Amino acid sequence: MSTRTERDSLGEWVVPAEADYGVHTARAAANFPITGTLLRHYPELVVALAMAKKAAAEANAKLGALDPRIASAISAACDRLIAGENHQHFIVDMVQGGAGTSTNMNANEVIANMALRELGEARGRYDIVNPNDHVNLSQSTNDVYPTAVRLTMLREVPALISAQEFLKSALEERAQAFHHIIKVGRTQLMDAVPMRLGSEFKAFAVTVGEDIDRLREFASLLREVNLGGTAIGTGINTPRDYSRIVINRLAAISGVPLVPAGDLIEATSDMGAFVTFSGVLKRIAVKLSKICNDLRLLNSGPRAGLGEIRLPAVQAGSSIMPGKVNPVIPEVVNQIAYQVIGNDLTVTLGAEAGQLQLNAMEPVIVFNILQSMRMLSRGMTALREKCIMGIEADEERCRELLDHSLVAVTALNPYIGYDEASRVAKQALKTRSSIRDVVLAEKLMTAEQLSEAFATDNLLGQRGR
Repeated sequence: MSTRTERDSLGEWVVPAEADYGVHTARAAANFPITGTLLRHYPELVVALAMAKKAAAEANAKLGALDPRIASAISAACDRLIAGENHQHFIVDMVQGGAGTSTNMNANEVIANMALRELGEARGRYDIVNPNDHVNLSQSTNDVYPTAVRLTMLREVPALISAQEFLKSALEERAQAFHHIIKVGRTQLMDAVPMRLGSEFKAFAVTVGEDIDRLREFASLLREVNLGGTAIGTGINTPRDYSRIVINRLAAISGVPLVPAGDLIEATSDMGAFVTFSGVLKRIAVKLSKICNDLRLLNSGPRAGLGEIRLPAVQAGSSIMPGKVNPVIPEVVNQIAYQVIGNDLTVTLGAEAGQLQLNAMEPVIVFNILQSMRMLSRGMTALREKCIMGIEADEERCRELLDHSLVAVTALNPYIGYDEASRVAKQALKTRSSIRDVVLAEKLMTAEQLSEAFATDNLLGQRGR
């Protein structure tokens, strides 16, 4: 393999001749073999970094700080990255020391070498296009990295919302299909008053829909960026009016309505928006996990459990028990939820660990939020396509459990009072009789009164509505 030698302030480093990355990236790849998840595994982040670098090059050229010829070459290189080319050269681990400097330098070096080829020059000719002096001009890791991260999240939010909306629609469709089925409700895993199976699924749809609004609301916090603040928010080494111009250019390039942070020093040091956004992701995860817990319970059996619904069989369930089918899709979504909840704790701790004018823990914050977004989006898609859309109701089982339950006794409270109804329930349980049989045998109510009390509208709490 042919190589070239590059130099930095620490000395020399040999890199592959065909590599578009340089010495800093190579050192970082060697220093941080941490997660095995590299920048190229999050192409949306690579694209956002390229957009930020393109905006910076154009702003610097407009303000006379960068040779238009070099700016044009940098911009062309960024366009290729935005189009999805050359991402294989982004080899730095997502979790790294240095507050994201290695991520920024990976982008600087790749773009510099791509720009050199745009100019007909060889890789490594940093005297012509320099990763720091040209690609990183008027920038610092401390404003480029968080800006690119915020842009990444904002551009990925629509996909997450789309997954939520499709899941909500699938649950609503099941709610409509199951509307006519009456079943036993349950509180604290004990029989409770009757309800519609459709109402149970409608509640699932509503709880998913609530978080669509929350996600839109709190994602807006990410629109404030600190680009132009450079190292600590003072804007050192930037031309006059640079911050306003570069943010406007980035908004135009990305199609995302970014705005300058009200205080660049605060925005550079504070991770509050990430904490809030991660909290919304955790809320989504918690609700999804609860829904999946319910689906597993309602599907349990098929003979010895609740068995009120049948989940689609998508995978053989046991290596020893023939014919066993497990609820694998709800189970994997449960696990996704646990990961997202854990990620949120990591984000919280990372945000708290910042000191003074910079939070050095930003890479782990970024990694965990992006992972949460990706896992939630994919998990909700799998839940909808491989589970919800194929759920069937066992009407006979729902009717059987309702007919043999004692919960209908609640409807007798207005007729015979709570204490007497409680005694009837105990007697029915003891003698394995129905509530109706006990009431009629003891002549507590007439058959007509029982029919009135056990009418569907009354059992469902809808009389008089």
